[in-house]
Amino acid sequence: AQQVGLLTEMHSYLVTSLDLHTVDLEDFKFSKTKVTSFRLIDASSTELLSLMDEWSSLAMRSGRRGVVTPENIKTETGLIYDAVKLLATAVQDLDQSLSIDVSQISCENGTPWPHGSSLINYMRPIVFRGVTGLVSFDQLGFRSAFTLHVMTLAEEGLQRIGVWTDEGLNISDNWMKHYSNLAMQNQTIRVTTILNEPYTMLRESADKKGGNERYEGYAVDLIEELSKILQFKYEFKEVDDKAYGSLNETTGDWNGMIGEIIRGEADIAIADLTITSKRETAVDFTLPFMNTGISILFRKPTTKVTTLFSFLSPFSMVVWVYVVGAYVGVSVILFVVGRLSPYEWDNPHPCRQDDQVLENDFSLLNSFWFTIGSLMQQGSDLAPKSMSTRTVAGIWYFFTLIMISSYTANLAAFLTVEKVVYPIESAEDLSMQTEIEYGCVKSGSTCGFFKDSSIPTYKRMWQFMSGRPHVFTRGNAEGKSRVSKGGYAFLMESASIEYTVERKCNLTQIGSLLDSKGYGIATKKDSHYLRPLSQAILQLQESGTLHTLKDRWWKQKRGGGACADDAKKGSSVTELSLGNVGGVFVVLSGGLGFSFLMAICEFMWRARKLSPDKRSMCDEMVRDLKFALSCQSSTKAARRKSDFGSTVMCTADEKAAQIPGFSTIY
Repeated sequence: AQQVGLLTEMHSYLVTSLDLHTVDLEDFKFSKTKVTSFRLIDASSTELLSLMDEWSSLAMRSGRRGVVTPENIKTETGLIYDAVKLLATAVQDLDQSLSIDVSQISCENGTPWPHGSSLINYMRPIVFRGVTGLVSFDQLGFRSAFTLHVMTLAEEGLQRIGVWTDEGLNISDNWMKHYSNLAMQNQTIRVTTILNEPYTMLRESADKKGGNERYEGYAVDLIEELSKILQFKYEFKEVDDKAYGSLNETTGDWNGMIGEIIRGEADIAIADLTITSKRETAVDFTLPFMNTGISILFRKPTTKVTTLFSFLSPFSMVVWVYVVGAYVGVSVILFVVGRLSPYEWDNPHPCRQDDQVLENDFSLLNSFWFTIGSLMQQGSDLAPKSMSTRTVAGIWYFFTLIMISSYTANLAAFLTVEKVVYPIESAEDLSMQTEIEYGCVKSGSTCGFFKDSSIPTYKRMWQFMSGRPHVFTRGNAEGKSRVSKGGYAFLMESASIEYTVERKCNLTQIGSLLDSKGYGIATKKDSHYLRPLSQAILQLQESGTLHTLKDRWWKQKRGGGACADDAKKGSSVTELSLGNVGGVFVVLSGGLGFSFLMAICEFMWRARKLSPDKRSMCDEMVRDLKFALSCQSSTKAARRKSDFGSTVMCTADEKAAQIPGFSTIY
């Protein structure tokens, strides 16, 4: 068999002989052929070791050299020893129960030994542990409860990898791993892949290198870690048609990496290759080395939604209407209460007690001025005197305290937090509009997901995409480029989106995952590479190596972490621009303009009221305007209109003397 090439790592043999351990297997130990056999005798049992010691002592006393060892004792020898021991025990028990007559028996006639049946009956219940293991018999006289040791050929020779009993086969875990790992040891594995960041990429100096040195990425590092565990070599090759693998319904052929695995052009395929039920019918997949799902890649809005009067945002329009209503209502109530309360009416000249004129400070305009001053927390020169007006003022103070505190607290959040509005927030929003186009890779699992989905939203999205073939892309790179230009959403795996948004700060992930899937390594159907690869992936997962590899290629290598500063800025206080507080300047400008207009109206009204008959209103306005613009003095003589139509100037004492009852003493 060895001469014709039937003893390779691709062949397996089951030897039914129980004496394979007595054969010299030195020439076959390094062939990696899977040779399995059974052994009845346990070489490490106490009974066998004790027997070997007795035989060695006997051989030494007789001068003969012992040639039988626990490793090469034949099964027949052990069975004979246990049979003799069983017979001796049964004869001894039989002799103790009855007298045995020794008589001559001929083998030619059919006359049995008279005590034969009794001897068999004494043999059946005997149970002891012999060289061949536990010796016991069932009701029919067959041996039961024995143990077969499962042996395999390794570089060290035959090694026990498990046991077989009446309860079933039990293989040691260590030997299961060893038995599986041998399938890839010292083998050169052909690995097909597809160029896609960050799984497989060409090095920046790839033109100066050859072979596997041309590539780098997550998948390259993963294969390297697997090769260290399973001790195999590998050769990378790029898939010829630049496709992952999809089924042609017409021809029944697979393209991409799946097709190369089926045709035997590659042994395994590694990339961001999604495990799907349809692909499982053509190839086998290892356990997933990364879990992911379909999500939406979209461009962040470049303009921030800010309004000129954003300082009004802390309160809704309804609240502002209620505040204005409360201001007007409280002002009117304060005016009414002030007029009703007798304690708000005071003598303007307290030194003239006989004066019959009383004044009330809370006129309608003064009431509005008092409430607006309190609302702005500036106060006024008016002070309520009666208990009723003070009650109104106290309630208004409490109202303004709560409203101003709430406004101030919310104003900081509204002005410093950048409010970015996305036109879409989920797949449902995407499917309900047509302005923003969306698509996916043409021959990938994402495309198959929407094509085969029975969910109404995803079916509607597939109808949109299939009706517009130009929305499909040949790869993720093309999809990312179209998203960056705007007006396009790209459907891809979330793991790739995470990698992209770490480097392109103008892109983001929209919504949650549409499904749940995993990336695995594809092998040929029933390949003996499948089990060791899956076990090695589990080992890397438990040791944290897979997480380390992802951090390396997602957040460190090739510009990773470029958007980390943007994330920190998003969580910190943002400086205010003119767009945030521009409305305040508009209000200020409007208020100043209105006050200037009011000053002009007051100026014109006063000039008209004091202008004499012989002087026009314009002359009076020019005269007052010259004095106002001269800026030479802050005082001027008071003027009044005389009974004869002439304006006269008088001093303050002269004006005071005209007040009835005024005494110059005061």
